[in-house]
Amino acid sequence: MLFSSPVFLVYFLPIFLGLYFLAARQYKNTLLLAASVFLYSWGEPLFVFMLLGLSITTYYAVNAMHRHQSEMVRRRLLYVASGLCLSILIVFKYGNFFQENVLYMVSSETEIWANIAIPLGISFFTFQSISYVIDIYRRETEPLDSIRDYLLYIFSFPQLIAGPIVRFGRVKSQIEARESTSSDKLIGFYRFCIGLAKKVLIADILAQQVDHTFNLGVGELSTGMAWTGMLAFTFQIYFDFSAYSDMAIGLGRMMGFRFPENFNSPFIAKSITEFWRRWHITLTDFMRDYVYIPLGGNRTSTKWKMYRNLWIVFILTGIWHGASWNFFIWGIYHGVFILLDKLFLGKVMKRIGAMSILITFFIVAFGCVIFKLENIEQLLEYLQIMFAGGADVPLRILPSFLLVLSISALLSFLPVVQFGKRLRDFFIRQNEYSIVQHAGLTIASLIVFILSLSLVVSSDPLPFIYFQF
Repeated sequence: MLFSSPVFLVYFLPIFLGLYFLAARQYKNTLLLAASVFLYSWGEPLFVFMLLGLSITTYYAVNAMHRHQSEMVRRRLLYVASGLCLSILIVFKYGNFFQENVLYMVSSETEIWANIAIPLGISFFTFQSISYVIDIYRRETEPLDSIRDYLLYIFSFPQLIAGPIVRFGRVKSQIEARESTSSDKLIGFYRFCIGLAKKVLIADILAQQVDHTFNLGVGELSTGMAWTGMLAFTFQIYFDFSAYSDMAIGLGRMMGFRFPENFNSPFIAKSITEFWRRWHITLTDFMRDYVYIPLGGNRTSTKWKMYRNLWIVFILTGIWHGASWNFFIWGIYHGVFILLDKLFLGKVMKRIGAMSILITFFIVAFGCVIFKLENIEQLLEYLQIMFAGGADVPLRILPSFLLVLSISALLSFLPVVQFGKRLRDFFIRQNEYSIVQHAGLTIASLIVFILSLSLVVSSDPLPFIYFQF
């Protein structure tokens, strides 16, 4: 059930919030867990039982690990619990990819196993489970007393499918006890409406041009159309993914949760290193704390070992996004620019000032083409058309695309100036508003909600891009 679907907006969300706000404090977690399992079952009626069984097993394995004093036993239980989580991810997300490449290498068409379906949000599910396992193993926090609360941490519907990745240590106290004031409910509603507008009024409209452009054959694709498609997808994936994060953060805020921010105006970054501090922040933090630092981070005997660690992180980041060679290449692509930043490019970017923002944006945008096209042959053809010329055909721009593209560019780059920062902070980061401000924001949010809902009802809602990950 999509957050931007009529069923969710008209039926599920109002009914759930009404029951949740009326429920006594001791029943809120139970109600939220039941709603979360129901919502996941709506899209994955079979996989939900597997994930529930895995979660229950992980919970008891971690509890046993926490009680033991023997480091050898604790480490074995760590391997069991984390291995269970990773094995599910590897089998379901990478099983088909492994089979395809093995069959290709042996020149065979006989499948070893049938095509494996990928459960929704399996990557986010796995990372949150691993966060719990490792944080408890490191004794950074205590395990949850109730299996209900652990299942709530894993299955909480606002952020289960596409994040943000919520680290256990940051949300444990909120699961056990939280307050949701009237101000929290209103601020959460504002944030949810911002995300809904970004998805319905911007990302989904950009998606129409993206689909139109990338579905053109080589003989129909001009250089201008190829560049148009690149820009359209770059802004689409940002507004689509950040929309989900906004909606998740808003829903959580209405219930008293404070989920971490996942984006911080990434397109005003002045280097790829800064871009990754602003883009998918919770994934970057996870990779830093659970991969990069355990490998040695930047505290290594030589710089080359530090570069190796960075390289590993970005290869894993690429592979995490999908079981296809283009994601592997995309990870290497970003890893190369991270290494170049460390070697010399970072200093160059500082010297050229504001122009570095535009250069960084186009580096990211070229990477988005790699991210978009899973077929390597099609990817090479597309890049060739971008730089060597394509078919001699006119630009085919869909109605309203240029307007929405202009709006998306304006919203993306506006925070580069002080006025834009203040405007962003007012809507996204401010935690207290006056009565007059609340009144204005409530009216504006209702208008945006109704406008978005009217568009959703009159068209088929598109799934979020990161649902596939």
